[in-house]
Amino acid sequence: MKDTISFYNTQLKTHTIEAKHIYKKMSLLSVLRLTVFGLTGLGIYLTYQNWQIAIVIAVSGIAVFLFLLSRYTDLKLKRELHKRLALINEEELKVASGDFHNRADGKSFQNPSHAYSLDIDLFGRGSFFQYINRTTIKEGTQTLVNCLMANDITNIEARQNAIKELANEPEWRQYYSGVAQGVKVEHSAISIIEWLKSYKPFLSVTLYWLTIGFTMASVIILALGITEIIPIKYAGYWLLFGLAITGRFLKSINHVAQNTEKAKDTFRQYALLLKEIEQKQFQSELLQQHQQKIQSEGEKASQIFTKFSKALDALDNRNNFISAIFGNGYLLWDIRQTYYIEQWIKKYAHKVEDWFDVVTFFDAYNTLGNYAFNHQEFTYPEIIAENTIIKAKDLGHPLLNSEKRIDSDLELLQEQFFIVTGANMAGKSTFLRTVALHIVMANMGLPVCATESIYKPIKLITSMRTTDSLTDDSSYFFSELTRLKLIVDTIAEDKNYFVILDEILKGTNSTDKAIGSRKFVEKLVGQKATGIIATHDLSLTEIETELEAVKNYYFDAEIKNDELFFDYKLKKGVCQNMNASFLLKKMEIV
Repeated sequence: MKDTISFYNTQLKTHTIEAKHIYKKMSLLSVLRLTVFGLTGLGIYLTYQNWQIAIVIAVSGIAVFLFLLSRYTDLKLKRELHKRLALINEEELKVASGDFHNRADGKSFQNPSHAYSLDIDLFGRGSFFQYINRTTIKEGTQTLVNCLMANDITNIEARQNAIKELANEPEWRQYYSGVAQGVKVEHSAISIIEWLKSYKPFLSVTLYWLTIGFTMASVIILALGITEIIPIKYAGYWLLFGLAITGRFLKSINHVAQNTEKAKDTFRQYALLLKEIEQKQFQSELLQQHQQKIQSEGEKASQIFTKFSKALDALDNRNNFISAIFGNGYLLWDIRQTYYIEQWIKKYAHKVEDWFDVVTFFDAYNTLGNYAFNHQEFTYPEIIAENTIIKAKDLGHPLLNSEKRIDSDLELLQEQFFIVTGANMAGKSTFLRTVALHIVMANMGLPVCATESIYKPIKLITSMRTTDSLTDDSSYFFSELTRLKLIVDTIAEDKNYFVILDEILKGTNSTDKAIGSRKFVEKLVGQKATGIIATHDLSLTEIETELEAVKNYYFDAEIKNDELFFDYKLKKGVCQNMNASFLLKKMEIV
């Protein structure tokens, strides 16, 4: 087990030092380039009367200058990568200290009609998403969101094994993220995939061979013109002829260029990430399955993407005026490069979506592996098929400070329904969200905040934060009834749901609320539902004496020396101490 804080501090120091070391090399190369430039200029000046020597000096100087420039560019890219890796570790240290509320909160992913996403602090400020998200690609973020909202209870052990393996590869995960952050992508992979799938080629193989023949003819005409075998003006006429041929297809080529310009950076980024995935040896079945998706007839997907990127770069040369004129006039360059692009699309367009999915899968699962690495004290639930739904020891909320968090034991059997009472601020709602997160995390394959956990996979549905809607002209009470009906209908179709309710029917009077709440719990128990309801209504606890499936639990509050104390421990029974009146007096409201 690695000490995460020590690891991040070591990595931060290592990458910071390496970035500084590379910067010194870059400075040296800058001086060398300037020296070469000066010496080359001086050499040409001193030997200009002997043009053969001057040309040798010029060519040699330019070659050395370009080599040093290439080396400088490579070092600059490496330095930027080390700076990003240092920043990744710096950010991990901040999150570990509790400073994560400035990160993207994913509030836009909240969905009131989803089974639980609005109720359990999954998204929004201070949310579970804001705490764990380390995705670097827009589509990777969406994949992570889909994992959080999937309610998928199949293949949990396979996901656990994948997350365990990635948790043990912190250097690889960070390098993957650092590489991904190095390319800024403005256009989504989805839009690019749609364009590739719908694209209709317009260039034939005959036209391609015409460009080859035209190029050979251009070389001959230029050679004859330079050697004055034919007038040089014919080379100019041939240039205009080539531009005329290109102009015939200009509109279609422009359309291709506009779309490939959007795809270029995305393909460059994905090629780098695919290479990282290809080179890694994975042991878990789920990771191997995704890795195998990027193999195509013995050729690696990263190489295929790289070829496409080069073709896109070649077509992009048309933006250079000189290249556009002479390249198209003598080589029919745009037609030939567009043909290469079309052939690539015809061969690989149907596979691109799978390759993109692999990259976004690893982007999302690196986040899950990172979370597991950061919480090595948590436990992976033991998946069972018996009657126990959750049997957890020292179960706590994963976002609470471990030094202040109060944990509780929980054992809840299938078709049992807990009624939880307690004073205000005693911990009922936090407990409900703790249980809900246990289910969501366990289904995702993540370790949960407990020292032990036995779990029978079950889907989650909640009603905790119903809101009214001015847009739909629906009252709070009607919205809540709609939500409760959804729960009843869902359980009627599939009993393998865990229901969590927090103080239902708040939009009506206390008598009506008590009667309605009782009938609703009786309805769920009659449907053989499993779950928990938190309430202040002590009359609801009477159901325990009538229905064997119902069990009462509570969170206590005590007043000692005119001060309110909570122990935040789940206890069996019914709460007897309520604190609203005391708090009103204590805060001098009444």
